[in-house]
Amino acid sequence: MDAAAAFARYEELRPRLPKARFPKQAIAVNSLLDIADQADVFVFDAYGVLNVGEGPVAGAAARIDELRALGKQVFVLSNSASNTPAVMQARFQRLGFSFKPNEIISSRDAALDHVAGYSTVRRWGVIAPAHHKPEDLPFDSITLGDDVDDYRACDGFLFLGAALWTVGRQNLLGLAINDRARPVVIANPDLVAPRETGLSLDPGYYGHALADVTGHMPVFLGKPFAPVFERVEARLARDQDPSRIVMIGDTLHTDILGGAAKGWRTAMVTDHGIFAGLDVVPFIEAANIVPDWQLGSI
Repeated sequence: MDAAAAFARYEELRPRLPKARFPKQAIAVNSLLDIADQADVFVFDAYGVLNVGEGPVAGAAARIDELRALGKQVFVLSNSASNTPAVMQARFQRLGFSFKPNEIISSRDAALDHVAGYSTVRRWGVIAPAHHKPEDLPFDSITLGDDVDDYRACDGFLFLGAALWTVGRQNLLGLAINDRARPVVIANPDLVAPRETGLSLDPGYYGHALADVTGHMPVFLGKPFAPVFERVEARLARDQDPSRIVMIGDTLHTDILGGAAKGWRTAMVTDHGIFAGLDVVPFIEAANIVPDWQLGSI
């Protein structure tokens, strides 16, 4: 899937996404330092803003250090749900970032809190990448593959990562849901993610496809939906003005829409993420999802 196709699919899904108000037009700035006097808190998406795949964006770590030196609070708010908090922190350290554990918030956190509320689910079927360890989850689970009996044995399904997911496995999941409706929790609502070789399909793509085929709507826990943004706000002062929080991202329908829906201000990065190499203005105008600021890199 390329950027235009991902954009078109996000637009098809707009009725399922939050609603928000936006400024009339984005203001172009050179870096986040240009708006530092207008914000107390900077919240960063990871993929396409801080890193592309396994490589850091040049200058991103230094910019975050500069914001810290100005007294700003900084957080990562990521839809990457396949890694534990410890693994995520170690990964950012390898990339040259010095985020503390309480500054890293992922949709995995929101999803695990959510599934804890299903008292009738005895066993979860988990969709995850190869490095997933069932013992990292605080409940009984099966990692789903090609065995149809595993799907039948589960009382609910949790989608953490799509790296090993296939059309055949998606069909098995759809058949299982049609046979017996059960909770489906999508811990990463992204349709795609920027990698070194292009855009990969993410759990949100499969979650919405499942809803289209079965009529069974999953629960989405991640940007642009409110619960993960609320996890950031819970770590701020109770009197923090939301209009002085900035969500920085590369995706209109997750980062920018989600931040605006919470009453935050937003900044869109265009050089490294889903719209890298493209003129983003026609996409902004077509979606009428308008960031407060637009910049090439942070």
